[in-house]
Amino acid sequence: MESRSTRNSRNNNNQNQGKTKKPFYKKWWFWILVVIVIVIFGSTQSHGNSDKEAKTDSTKSEKVDKKSTSSNSSANKVPADYTSALNKAKTYSSMMHMSKQGIYDQLSSDSGEKFSAEASQYAVDNLKADYNKNALEKAKSYQKDMSMSPDAIKDQLTSSYGEKFTEDEANYAIQHLND
Repeated sequence: MESRSTRNSRNNNNQNQGKTKKPFYKKWWFWILVVIVIVIFGSTQSHGNSDKEAKTDSTKSEKVDKKSTSSNSSANKVPADYTSALNKAKTYSSMMHMSKQGIYDQLSSDSGEKFSAEASQYAVDNLKADYNKNALEKAKSYQKDMSMSPDAIKDQLTSSYGEKFTEDEANYAIQHLND
């Protein structure tokens, strides 16, 4: 005959075998937490890098602008927001290889830099950029990173929802893609 304590311990063991606890890393809430942490960490890293790069570029641009504005008369003084827009435009062109229209849209967008239309226009008008080269760099990126065909790349380069390069700039990029 079994004692009551032996029966109770056997019942507890049977109950425990039916309800084994999952390790925490196999629970759904853990993976949601991991995804949230990765997204937050990734977004702070990308903003931090672009801010550092933009600061470096704007510091270089400010030095050049200070030299050039010191030689100009005060009658030709450019508003500070126009100069800031031009500095941002230089960054977008040199680092992100954007089109003229793409830069203007980014500078003037409410979800972008929020510069006035006048400051944005001043920036793209005074930006000394090689838009053929920018289109080519974008095309190479699409070819390498996304394995896109030349026709698809051209469509992306000229799309009003894409890069917004001109037909001539896109044609230049496609012609020199494999050079």
